[in-house]
Amino acid sequence: MLTNRKLGRQGLTVSTVGLGCMGMSRAYGPADEAESIATIHLAVDSGVTLFDTAETYGPYVNEELLGRALSKRRNDVVIASKFGFDIQDGKVVGLNSRPEHIRQAVDAMLERLRTDWIDLLYQHRVDPAVPIEDVAGTVADLVRGGKVRYFGLSEASAVTIRRAHQTFPVSALQSEYSLWERDLEQGVIPVLRELGIGLVPFCPLGRGFLAGGVKHAEEYPEDDYRRHDPRFQGANFDRNVAAADAVREIALAYRATPGQIAIAWLLHQGADIVPIPGTKRRSYLLENVAAASINLNAADLGRLASALDSSRIAGERYNETYMALVDR
Repeated sequence: MLTNRKLGRQGLTVSTVGLGCMGMSRAYGPADEAESIATIHLAVDSGVTLFDTAETYGPYVNEELLGRALSKRRNDVVIASKFGFDIQDGKVVGLNSRPEHIRQAVDAMLERLRTDWIDLLYQHRVDPAVPIEDVAGTVADLVRGGKVRYFGLSEASAVTIRRAHQTFPVSALQSEYSLWERDLEQGVIPVLRELGIGLVPFCPLGRGFLAGGVKHAEEYPEDDYRRHDPRFQGANFDRNVAAADAVREIALAYRATPGQIAIAWLLHQGADIVPIPGTKRRSYLLENVAAASINLNAADLGRLASALDSSRIAGERYNETYMALVDR
């Protein structure tokens, strides 16, 4: 069974490894509701308490799926969801973190999730048109009203994190962080530790790249995110396969999968880090949970960090459209 870790200084405690649920509804191939619900149930039985979703995943259908799956286990889990986009006629058309929109979004989330409260509410992306102080103040009102318990940010810069935290305590930052993507190490992670904010890394397996078995971008269907990922395209792909070889070699020595080594590396970066590997299959869920029991030695930690230094990874982590939404 998994142990627990604290996210932030406000009292939020979750399992060492969480479950990212986005892929159950979008981005990585066709949905399989029965298998997804079975995976969620197995996660709870395996000690996973943190389940991550967002209103944009679908949109909406991922929250509905999670609500159905967890309706009888609500008191056993921590549900995290995200607001911050303008969704019209089932399509994301821009950012929207205006206070009145946040309140409306949360009420709709509660209905879809079949719950009276959201444990961890993130701003999905920073909205430059709305002062972060107004966002934090609105979430503070929702906490005082009992609809939300803890406040989080996603893909926010160090400056934004500081400003938000001054208005209302931030418990967690959710951002991409892994052997595959380490830009947070220079500016953001030191600020998180100074302020006592936990880190919830998404894509801890580099969208599957660190787990092995990936293909060139053009081999994925048009509706698969990886088809448009710069790191899966052209010469970038070949260079990144070579960089990831170290993960596979170390996995052999530990009799583990490459994905387990990637998650274990993250867990060794600090007790304030809780990765949320995403999967919609029970077999991968069990692999991810088992990664928490792997103890990497100092030599292997150093070898991994060196082999997958940022300078060795080719291509941006997002295309231009998605990079424009990252607060920097």
